[in-house]
Amino acid sequence: MGSTMSEVAIDVFPWVQVYKDGTINRLAGTETAPQGLDPDTGVLSKDVVIVKETGVSVRFYRPNLAKSGEKLPLVVYFHGGAFLIATTAELKYHTCLNKLVSQANVIVASVNYRLAPEHPLPAAFEDSWDAVQWIADHNKESSMDESEPWIKDYVDFDHVFLSGDSAGATIAHYLLCKDPKLRISGCVMIHPYFWGKDPIGAEKTDHLRRAMVDNWWNFVCVSDKGNEDPLINPFADGAPDIEKGFGSCDKLLIFVAEKDILRDRGIYYYERLLGCEWKGNIEVVESKEEDHVFHIFNPDSVEANNLIQKWASFINQ
Repeated sequence: MGSTMSEVAIDVFPWVQVYKDGTINRLAGTETAPQGLDPDTGVLSKDVVIVKETGVSVRFYRPNLAKSGEKLPLVVYFHGGAFLIATTAELKYHTCLNKLVSQANVIVASVNYRLAPEHPLPAAFEDSWDAVQWIADHNKESSMDESEPWIKDYVDFDHVFLSGDSAGATIAHYLLCKDPKLRISGCVMIHPYFWGKDPIGAEKTDHLRRAMVDNWWNFVCVSDKGNEDPLINPFADGAPDIEKGFGSCDKLLIFVAEKDILRDRGIYYYERLLGCEWKGNIEVVESKEEDHVFHIFNPDSVEANNLIQKWASFINQ
């Protein structure tokens, strides 16, 4: 007999239910899009497994009309989903990245990291680090045994960007702090999933959503540090000293949304960096009357199109 609603043991609203028999039911992020040519944008995509032991893969995107040898900026992208849901093949993310590639004329490497609870954190961070290091290996003088042609043929390694939304933006921050073996030209963080023990801003009065985010984090991370884990709080004890900079990265773009419970964390991150030793360029853009990752859920809205355009412009500045 299959699992029934009465057998739910853990409810991580609104993303995941875990039944008493161990079955995991994901309630969102399950609609997938095939790789291949997108006729609306003229963008071509393909999936490549890069770590056979873990199954970590990358969905690559490139303009279909790009000529071999034409060097384009590379965006290494990390999807959101609270570390619980979605993949690189998720339809909404696939749609978003097709639009970005079309407008910015770039290559995108979207990393398909492993999800909790099957793979508790820091698995997602470790997988993403492995992916970036694998990409960096393509820039060495010695050839790889199994190099990826789309990297070798199209990527300009002098223009590499990290980017992600929500949990993916948190991963991007983590990788900047680790200083990957790539020259990172810039980073775009969309509605970063930062958190902490002490409420700030709207968290002080929005007890319902505050508790909901607490529940998500406590479920995916087995650390005894809770909301003060450096993986989720960039200013917690033991976190890298980001105020001294991010290696080669000299510009950051942070998007926040006015109605997002995570908005104040993004603003706080921005303000801390403004007054620190790091003198890179940093900009924050707020989308009025919008909520968390609205551009994923409503990709044809005016504000979503504005976000994509700003993102593309940042890459091509």
